[in-house]
Amino acid sequence: MYRFLLSRQWVILTLVTLALIPTMVELGFWQLHRHEHRVAQNKLISDALSAKPVPVEQLTSPGHTVPHSELYRRVTATGTYDTAHEVVVRRRTNSDDEVGFHVLTPFILDDGRVLLVNRGWIPADGPQTAFPKIPAPAKGEVTVTGRLMADETTAESGIKNVQGLPDRQIMLISGGQLAKSLGGREVLGGYIEQVSPEPKGGSPELIAEPDHSSIGPHMAYAVQWWLFAAGVPVGWVVLVRRERRDRAEAAARPAETPAPATV
Repeated sequence: MYRFLLSRQWVILTLVTLALIPTMVELGFWQLHRHEHRVAQNKLISDALSAKPVPVEQLTSPGHTVPHSELYRRVTATGTYDTAHEVVVRRRTNSDDEVGFHVLTPFILDDGRVLLVNRGWIPADGPQTAFPKIPAPAKGEVTVTGRLMADETTAESGIKNVQGLPDRQIMLISGGQLAKSLGGREVLGGYIEQVSPEPKGGSPELIAEPDHSSIGPHMAYAVQWWLFAAGVPVGWVVLVRRERRDRAEAAARPAETPAPATV
């Protein structure tokens, strides 16, 4: 009755079906893990942003690598901006996806060490080979508040660290790379995205908080993959039953009698 399942066509179809089921189940778990990672990341960001600001020296130091658990922590620092060694970070976008620069200004702390401060975004109005005109920061001693970030790498950001750029332009924010241009000063690990004080005239445009409310579609994708996995064997059974029915009907159908030959 089901001997047709031993045919080459049905053996291949059955093997493909058996391979699809665990593959789709695994894809569902992959999407579930991405969902769990997104939820955990949202909680980390939310907790960090809601925590009371602490002095930056409590969380980082020269040569320190900012761990994932301390990202987005709000920190404060008191010192003066060093605009003479200010650089811009190329190919950065604002909240409207306009391409421009991030302004990275060394911030000299009271003890002489340096904190890199990302003061925000400015548009790329002129040629990219020219250093853009940047609004000046507050003069004299000032206290800044910002979100602590880790030094950028190509592996983490996906941004290629292009060499041979115009003077005072960089692709990645890295204290280790900028330390040489700062006269041997000690540079704290990581950098901060400035939150306050707000710049006069709204430029540079402060970097918006990271999204920590959306959980994305990963859970829905996981459920879809598991439904597909459940549907594959059901579809295989439907096809088998249809094939069996068609073969039974063909076997029960009387053979056609050939018409008599005419003379």
